[in-house]
Amino acid sequence: MGNQKSNINIEVSVDENKVPEKLHWTAKDGGVDKAEAKAVFLNVWDHNKRESLRIDLWTKDMPLDDMKIFFHQTLQAMADTFERATSDEKMSATMRDFSEYFAEKLELYEK
Repeated sequence: MGNQKSNINIEVSVDENKVPEKLHWTAKDGGVDKAEAKAVFLNVWDHNKRESLRIDLWTKDMPLDDMKIFFHQTLQAMADTFERATSDEKMSATMRDFSEYFAEKLELYEK
């Protein structure tokens, strides 16, 4: 069992100024093979330094409205993950409240 591995790959095509033009990701175990994406947020925890390392990429043709929705959905997902990881329902609810406030202020969804 300990020898099983799974890979998630992100392929980034950049222009002459190293600005992402195309993003493709592959997660064979999840049934994804070179699927196109317009944005990727990747966070990795460095336990030795006790800090979060991140890669934030988006293509130059990522629509602004889609980026706002992407942020909102990421905030919601972070609240869900925080609750699963910590069982802290109160703080998770607070995070969801902020996420809804974020969506409301940006007028992301019709009432």
